[in-house]
Amino acid sequence: MQYDRTDARILEIVQKNNRLTSEVIGELAGLSATACQRRLKRLRSEGIIEADVSIVAAKAVGRPIQMLVLVTLERERSDIIDKFKKAIKSSAEVVNGFYVTGDADFVLYITARDMEEYEQFTRRFFYENADIKGFKTMVVMDRVKAGFAIPVEIPDGD
Repeated sequence: MQYDRTDARILEIVQKNNRLTSEVIGELAGLSATACQRRLKRLRSEGIIEADVSIVAAKAVGRPIQMLVLVTLERERSDIIDKFKKAIKSSAEVVNGFYVTGDADFVLYITARDMEEYEQFTRRFFYENADIKGFKTMVVMDRVKAGFAIPVEIPDGD
């Protein structure tokens, strides 16, 4: 997956606002709209742009309770890890999931309507899974920053 200085500029632009037209992005990056569209298509097909998403305010859609949950598995076997990754991907309550190093095996970002709903989720998702050794919940008091923007390195030699 290679990209050049112009691609880097496009990536910076679309990370701030992916609703801009190809004409506007092209103008900001010094390209025609057609050239910009070609580059965006290539960046998407090569997986450099993974998705085009909107960040939704959890509270605005009735999910004001947000938690970060540290999950520790009983054993670190590839089949158990893969099974838990699949469970994360299929759960609507789990907004983000990370397989990590350190004291926990996974960190999950979870939303809920209220604590009662979260308790029901924990019973279903954690307590009924024999592969989970334990979990620790941290309730988010204030989301200070929300986004997915990655600092884009400008390639050398361009």
